[in-house]
Amino acid sequence: MTTPEPAAVATELRTAMGKLTRRVKHEDRIPLGHVSVLGTLDRNGAMTTSDLAADQRVRPQSMARAVGLLMEQGLVDRRAHPTDGRKFLVELSPAGQVALEAERGRRVGWLAQAIELELTGEEREVLARSAALMDRLAAR
Repeated sequence: MTTPEPAAVATELRTAMGKLTRRVKHEDRIPLGHVSVLGTLDRNGAMTTSDLAADQRVRPQSMARAVGLLMEQGLVDRRAHPTDGRKFLVELSPAGQVALEAERGRRVGWLAQAIELELTGEEREVLARSAALMDRLAAR
């Protein structure tokens, strides 16, 4: 068996990941961009809006709007920055933590069920190894 060309693998992988991402989105109750912000705050703790924008690779104005919507929904809180009186820190609220965990549970639940129903044990092992490889590629 010959080794596939990287461009062919990249095309197939991008297509498959796109389909899987769109399917998992059907389980969402919170918009993907907002979930991403909540997840970042969960992993990293409180951040400024500017730091969140840089992390998410969006304009600060766009992040300010997203944070405003999340605040209106009670999913994040804002507090004064401890060393810079001109800035505020955004942090996950208790309601935001609950909503984020529910969102993660819906996504993981659907995907775990699909893996269980659709894949053989051998295919699950291949998928587990592939997930680590995809993570490595994403970090590049």
